[in-house]
Amino acid sequence: MPSAGFEELEHTADWALRVRGRDLAELLVNAAKGMLELAGVRTSATAGPERKLELTSLDRESLLVDWLHELLLALELRQVAFKNIQLEIKGDRGLTATFQEVPLTSIAKPIKAVTYHELVIEQGPRGLFTTVVFDV
Repeated sequence: MPSAGFEELEHTADWALRVRGRDLAELLVNAAKGMLELAGVRTSATAGPERKLELTSLDRESLLVDWLHELLLALELRQVAFKNIQLEIKGDRGLTATFQEVPLTSIAKPIKAVTYHELVIEQGPRGLFTTVVFDV
């Protein structure tokens, strides 16, 4: 697996990413970075405001989907991406995130949604890993 913490996987109808991280926080950050790269997001050099986001979900898989969904909403509704992501995980079900918003210049391949398709966060010898499938 590449050192970036994610890699695109071949998928018949949608897009999929294999994501890994030493812990849940790194897994979620790498999933966000992978989603931006997969969508071909380009940003301006101008930084926007710092944002804080708090989420609570049913389990860690739901937390991953909810987290990526919130970031997709920012891309779609506010036309911003994000950098300098700092996550504080609360158990396996909650997070507090701070990140810098950056205005979008383009999205090459829009993503409609993050799915639960076969989503399981697993423990491996080097930390956590999962496959995230995106509806396009």
